[in-house]
Amino acid sequence: MTQATPNPATAPDTPAADPVLAAFRASIDNIDAALIHMLAERFRITKAVGEYKAKTALPASDPGREERQIARLRALAEDAHLDPDFGEKFIRFIIDEVIRHHERAKSAG
Repeated sequence: MTQATPNPATAPDTPAADPVLAAFRASIDNIDAALIHMLAERFRITKAVGEYKAKTALPASDPGREERQIARLRALAEDAHLDPDFGEKFIRFIIDEVIRHHERAKSAG
């Protein structure tokens, strides 16, 4: 008989045993899962873009589009009451990773 691994979030001696905190954490866990799935889908699409750019000899990056996207997402962050600097850092991290993938696709092709 196998014994289940205790879940620290629901152990009676942890703050998560508090039902309000547990509900908040469950919501955070759901949001984190959605973020991962959304990022995976975004990277599936940008992978196709990178392959297309490699086939058509387009540059891996498009600085004009990147700046327009950053400005657009900063405005969205402000509208959503999210720190626009954080939003920009987040999207720049993603853009840099996408460019790295595009450059790799270009050198492989």
